[in-house]
Amino acid sequence: MGNQTINEGKIAAIISYITIFGTIIAFFMNNSAKNSFTSFHIRQMIGLSMAYSLNSWIVFPFLDKTAAAIITIILFVLWFIGFIGAIKGEKN
Repeated sequence: MGNQTINEGKIAAIISYITIFGTIIAFFMNNSAKNSFTSFHIRQMIGLSMAYSLNSWIVFPFLDKTAAAIITIILFVLWFIGFIGAIKGEKN
């Protein structure tokens, strides 16, 4: 993937990490001009959002709250790594 592709998709990739609404906005921004860098980060954020939702709906009410807190911290760290990767222009 070239620098041109990364530079064109960097703004939408960063926007995708701003809550689920940012992901939806980035999805529509990327819909007309498909960019592989942006698509990667959108898919990554959708996966993190789904994991967070499952954590909130299943782990927290039915299992241990400590386990839910640990999973939430792990998901936050993964979100932060992805966000920094989008800023730097990396796919991790």
